[in-house]
Amino acid sequence: MSFGSSIAGLFGRSPIKPLQQHYDTVHECALGLGEFFAGVSSNDWEKAKAARQRIADLENQADTLKKEFRLNLPKSLFLPVSRTDLLELVSVQDKVANKAKDIAGLMLGRQMTIPQPIAEAMNVYLQGAIETSAQAQKAINELDELVETGFSGREIQLVEELIEDLDRLERANDEQQIQIRSQLFKLESELPPVDVIFLYKIIEWIGDLADRAQKVGGRLQLLLAR
Repeated sequence: MSFGSSIAGLFGRSPIKPLQQHYDTVHECALGLGEFFAGVSSNDWEKAKAARQRIADLENQADTLKKEFRLNLPKSLFLPVSRTDLLELVSVQDKVANKAKDIAGLMLGRQMTIPQPIAEAMNVYLQGAIETSAQAQKAINELDELVETGFSGREIQLVEELIEDLDRLERANDEQQIQIRSQLFKLESELPPVDVIFLYKIIEWIGDLADRAQKVGGRLQLLLAR
């Protein structure tokens, strides 16, 4: 069975499962950054290159799933959610994978290393962003239950709590970004200026990853409100 026909088969039951499958793949991209940073930290560029390739392959896979989702989503849905909302949700999800690929691509292309004084803080910051994506995945994985219960009862409260936790994680990541930028500022005079510019860019992009994961929760919240 081909990739396309297998996802088309999933639509026979509900468009929610393919949406969840898409975010599972997206989150694998975010998780791949952990492996990539481990390679960078140990100056093992072969490991980093392999991790970056895996992220790129997963991002391509997520892109294919997104396209299949758009092509196979029925024109009329017998669901308490609109077609437009589901199409918007899959687009927002996809942006998380794109950002993971961008981070690994830039760092590998420039063979960027993280200065030792901020290496540990940077790793904690990255893990916070990955955790934010994991929380978005948890929320998306409740969407089928939400649909089954007609967006009511205990299930809606559970999803709202998951989204609140997602917002909290993203705010914590924002705080980490402020602290790590402050630490880098103190090191600027000891580093080549071009390296500093790109380090700030990577710090910003890791924050973007967490922000995009939080936006997945934001789209889900809109579904709850309709």
